[in-house]
Amino acid sequence: MKNLIIYAHPNSGSLNHFFKQTILETLQESGEEIEVRDLYEINFNPVLSLNDMNGQRMGKVAPEIQTEQDFITWADRIIFVYPIWWTGMPAIMKGYIDRVFSYGFAYRYDSGVQKGLLTGKKTIIVNSHGKSNAEYEASGMDKALALTSDTGIFTYCGLDIQAHYYFDKADRASDENIEEWKNQIQIAFAAVYES
Repeated sequence: MKNLIIYAHPNSGSLNHFFKQTILETLQESGEEIEVRDLYEINFNPVLSLNDMNGQRMGKVAPEIQTEQDFITWADRIIFVYPIWWTGMPAIMKGYIDRVFSYGFAYRYDSGVQKGLLTGKKTIIVNSHGKSNAEYEASGMDKALALTSDTGIFTYCGLDIQAHYYFDKADRASDENIEEWKNQIQIAFAAVYES
């Protein structure tokens, strides 16, 4: 299976980097094909420009966007790894979605009916956030995140969500928490390849 990891965090010492490396190592052990797109490392420009918008309407995208779309086309499974900041994606990840998941590539409208074009591709999302899962549940933020990202982006574009992990209280995680999360990731990605 061909796996594309789309990763967004500027700090190579971050928990998200640790998650990305754990996923990468687990997949490497499986012998599967893997590509990693580290959005900070490739200096991805997240700003959707007027030229981008005009091009998308004509079915044309900039060369750097075509490169990213080629990776997505290649992949059987897309794995997103990023923190939740200000109750959403980091700007660079949101800009990646804005520019790369363009009309005619990720979705379109047929006679006014929306159609996701990334069908047949699976996705797993791995997030960290500072608040506890209980706080997110109490405020309804868990449902809001699921609606805005899972439904509003990933499912909208036709992706089949296999799992979405929210690792909470990440800014004060203990060694035991991190080890438990590592085990969850390893088991999840090992199980994916056993099925």
